[in-house]
Amino acid sequence: MRFVVLAVLTIDGVLSAVSGAFLLPLYLGAIPFPISGLLSGIVNASLVWAALQWGHNPRLAALPLWAWLATSLGLTFGGPGGDIVLSGAGVMQLAPIVFVVLGGGPPAYVLWRLTQRAGA
Repeated sequence: MRFVVLAVLTIDGVLSAVSGAFLLPLYLGAIPFPISGLLSGIVNASLVWAALQWGHNPRLAALPLWAWLATSLGLTFGGPGGDIVLSGAGVMQLAPIVFVVLGGGPPAYVLWRLTQRAGA
């Protein structure tokens, strides 16, 4: 049962990356508003926390984060039509960096706190 739950949480990490990347170019008026990156970070932190409940090893708990990072990296490459999801013109050229910081920072912090607590 543990394997199935960790596999589902890993797939959820992939879905978080895809949905967050597609919603990243939202605008609030004329200003880019990367709320999906922050929401993806909150979702990823909860996925890592849930994985910690099922697998007490930090390496297993990081599976959703690794899946999210791998999917985000894949979205920076061109597809069959040459379209790149995580790119844009102007300030949106920083979209991949903003997405990785906002989406990967909170779950990395959760894992860091776990290893600090385990080491103490």
